[in-house]
Amino acid sequence: MSTKEQNERKFPNWHGLLDGGRRYWLDVLGRSGWRARYVKEVDANEVTVRFYQEIYDENGQLVEVHDKYPVDLGHRKV
Repeated sequence: MSTKEQNERKFPNWHGLLDGGRRYWLDVLGRSGWRARYVKEVDANEVTVRFYQEIYDENGQLVEVHDKYPVDLGHRKV
């Protein structure tokens, strides 16, 4: 289990959720102009409740979401 400090080191961006949890994210730029955003949602105790990847095209439009945790659902076109 990660602590708040560990999550803040790995994910430079975050905001609080209404239930006391947090949503952390990290953007990674691809070579061809696309961007991947890794998103981790935790509860008030910093326990991961969801982890997923968002893929954005060169225009900044969300094109795919890949849910990885709690169940890997594979890539889903938006």
